[in-house]
Amino acid sequence: MFMGEYHHTIDTKGRMIVPAKFRDGLGDSFVLTRGLDQCLFGYPMEEWKIIEEKLKTLPLTKKDARAFTRFFFSGAMELELDKQGRINIAAPLLQYAKLEKDCVVIGVSNRIELWSKQIWENYVVEQEESFEEIAENMIDFDI
Repeated sequence: MFMGEYHHTIDTKGRMIVPAKFRDGLGDSFVLTRGLDQCLFGYPMEEWKIIEEKLKTLPLTKKDARAFTRFFFSGAMELELDKQGRINIAAPLLQYAKLEKDCVVIGVSNRIELWSKQIWENYVVEQEESFEEIAENMIDFDI
């Protein structure tokens, strides 16, 4: 399980050190793709396979299903950690998430998320204001 918030930097070559606490869970290679809310999602290979199987069951005749699957898979790339625990993030993913230098890596149960520091800070402020309302709505999910 991934949890926590870590502040890191991305160098001019698109390399970032993955937080040490996340490396074992991600394994030697993992999948990074476009996520929601303008961040990147990182999945260990076994989690990625579960998501892949679920997305395969979406009906090809549904426009939203096709669009989501295209968007999600076309942005996906398998990454390997180098000896320093770094990954090299492709330019299209950096651009999508507006990742330049300062970034935040968070653990979200079965995945990690990479955020631009500024976008993350804005997101947290916006969500803090409605956290109680969100929590009330989650009761419907038996949480």
